[in-house]
Amino acid sequence: MAKTKSTFVCQKCGATYMRWVGRCTDCGQWNTVIEEPFVEAGKHVRTTISDGGKPIPVTEQGREPPARISTGILECDRVLGGGIVAGSLTLVGGDPGIGKSTIMLQVSHGLATEGQPVLYVSGEESFSQSQLRARRLGTLSDNLLMLTETELTAISKYVLEGAYSLVVVDSIQSVYSAESPGVPGSISQVRDCASEFLRLAKKSGTPVFLVGHVTKDGSIAGPRMLEHLVDTVLYFEGEGKQALRILRAVKNRFGSTNEIGVFEMTETGLQEVPNPSALFLNERPEGVSGSIVLPSVEGTRPLLVEVQALVCGSNLGSPRRTVTGVNPNRVSLILAVLEKRAGLHFADRDVFVNVAGGVRLDEPAADLAIALALVSSFMEAPAAPHLTAFGEIGLAGEVRGVDMVRQRVSEASKFGFTTCILPKSSAQDAEDARTTVWPVGRVSQAIEIAMER
Repeated sequence: MAKTKSTFVCQKCGATYMRWVGRCTDCGQWNTVIEEPFVEAGKHVRTTISDGGKPIPVTEQGREPPARISTGILECDRVLGGGIVAGSLTLVGGDPGIGKSTIMLQVSHGLATEGQPVLYVSGEESFSQSQLRARRLGTLSDNLLMLTETELTAISKYVLEGAYSLVVVDSIQSVYSAESPGVPGSISQVRDCASEFLRLAKKSGTPVFLVGHVTKDGSIAGPRMLEHLVDTVLYFEGEGKQALRILRAVKNRFGSTNEIGVFEMTETGLQEVPNPSALFLNERPEGVSGSIVLPSVEGTRPLLVEVQALVCGSNLGSPRRTVTGVNPNRVSLILAVLEKRAGLHFADRDVFVNVAGGVRLDEPAADLAIALALVSSFMEAPAAPHLTAFGEIGLAGEVRGVDMVRQRVSEASKFGFTTCILPKSSAQDAEDARTTVWPVGRVSQAIEIAMER
């Protein structure tokens, strides 16, 4: 009989300990180490992925990669790198109610309407609840099969018996294996169940989508090992009270990790937004200080977003710094550069920075737009409504070059923006007869141009 022992596992990073500790030494989190039983090694039997394990030359012509499977949703295909790869394992995460199950049903329906059978495994809803959701979204199809099951062996049997084009598991935290210790959702259960789905996907060639819960800080519940195990990790972003949703790839072994898909939540499900720039600038006020339009780039797609700033006097000993949509540390750096290199005093003022529409900006090209928005609000001087700006700001106050300049300027000109402030080193790449280009080498030059427009 197998001997059962106990170990202490961090529920955040998966680190193991021989005894309980209050703080995990690997990830630094407090009160995340929980005791879990485990069975001694040698008791689990797993099948292999390869047939015989014979090495194959990488130049083998008889094994060309299969064509990607289109989801029927262009925005989703863009994020996946062109479609679903056969035999891939994809993890979809996001806040509760953000639309994970909705988009999985719509993707499943897109394949089912093309005559491809799809298995949707629901571990959190009964069949009647899933059917009610499918009827509301208009995703009813004879090729879309619903399975209400949480036991791993039973799910694996149905996956191997049927020739499915896609398998969706909603959610991975609800599935459990009788061979593994712990309750569903624990470290050991999530690890073993995800590993088994990986083997099923690779051996059968059937792509598998796993829906994952998120923790309070927005990361996938369970160890980071789960994200390392899968081929692709997709995150759904957006405010629950707003209709805008953004699907972002943070890991993709078969495509770019910089692409995003933009959706709008409606009563009938998620609708694609083919022109996100128009949506983001739809309610932009004119003649108001602290507003600058930034030609941003997400993957290969240029987007126009509005960067807003509000600078006002503070009665607090430590003025507030509230930032949404950009890195707060980046905003602190820009404020320090403006104080040191431009002579603007922000130490006794509250500063608020926001990217309208719920967009999150990670690229340094947003620095110049943030700086000009702060200066505009500080001086109570609205920038010209047809002005855009982008560029990275260094600690010496220099404006550094960025990539994809031509695409940024072209996208801005499509929406009637006739003036663009950009780095001097990138000016030679900005070729657009409809746009006046102002190359700058220092942030002080950009401030002078923007405030004079």
